[in-house]
Amino acid sequence: MEITPTRLPEVKLIKPKVFGDERGFFMETWNERIFQEAGINARFVQDNHSRSIKNTLRGLHYQLSPHAQGKLVRVTMGEVFDVAVDIRKSSPTFGHWVGVYLSSDNKHQLWIPPGFAHGFLATSDVAEFQYKCTDFYAPDCEASIHWDDVELNIDWPVKSQPLVSDKDKQALSFRDAECFS
Repeated sequence: MEITPTRLPEVKLIKPKVFGDERGFFMETWNERIFQEAGINARFVQDNHSRSIKNTLRGLHYQLSPHAQGKLVRVTMGEVFDVAVDIRKSSPTFGHWVGVYLSSDNKHQLWIPPGFAHGFLATSDVAEFQYKCTDFYAPDCEASIHWDDVELNIDWPVKSQPLVSDKDKQALSFRDAECFS
């Protein structure tokens, strides 16, 4: 497994070793020892699975303390453009973002630690997105930043207005969002 930092050093791109032949493939998606050696000390308590049609944008979501979540994300069908935003005020990369393509073809994963907002855009006809969380879903700690916030200026690969939930349409601006210390 190859684990490398992105331009936001705490956000890591994970490229599993894939063993394939005419029957299909096998890969290890989580190995506590290997992840700990890469500085990812996570205990997962919940797995989630979503399905989105092309041009669906979900995010930018996060949970505040005491239920901040780290997420290990991957795509098992199709492709997404996945984004993490540093929302830790004390960080030198506060307000910076990183985006990567995750797909069932490349089998890459992204580690997004607590203190980062997360979102993705389905770029294939259908995308199935799975992720492990380090804390349980807590609606009272849930927060979101508007996906097209002008201050963040995320370069989403959209050609038309994306499909966004009513809840995400009402997300706060980055300037007004509650962030981590």
